[in-house]
Amino acid sequence: MSVNGIEAVGFTPYVPPTISTGAAGGVSGVAAPVSPTTQGVQSTSGPEFGNLVLDGLDRLDSLQKTSDGLAVQAATGTLTNLHDYTIAATQAAVTTQVTVAVRNKAVEAFNEIMRMQV
Repeated sequence: MSVNGIEAVGFTPYVPPTISTGAAGGVSGVAAPVSPTTQGVQSTSGPEFGNLVLDGLDRLDSLQKTSDGLAVQAATGTLTNLHDYTIAATQAAVTTQVTVAVRNKAVEAFNEIMRMQV
C-alpha cells in the first residue's frame, strides 16, 4: 500500500527484529527459562497484526475507489441503479469512521502507556 506524501520523507515500515533459535528451540547459546505461568502457552501461527492493519487499509481504499467510480457514473448519467452508489458510499463512510475510531483508540492507548511510570 502506498501513502502519498509519506515516501518523500523517507518513511520505511517497521520490521521487527528476529531471534535465531537453535536446534532445541531456544535462543542460541542460552537455556530457555521454564516458568509455571508460560508452560501451557502455545504460539499462534496466524497473520501478524501489521498485516491485518495493512489489509484493512487496502480494503478501505478499494471501497473508497469503488464509491468514487460510482459517483462519477452517477454524475455522468451512465449509472443504471442509483442504489448501488448509495450503498457503496455508505459502506465507504462507515468503514472510514470505524478506521478512524480504531486509530484514535490506538493513539489513546499509546499515550496512556507513555504516561506510565517505570
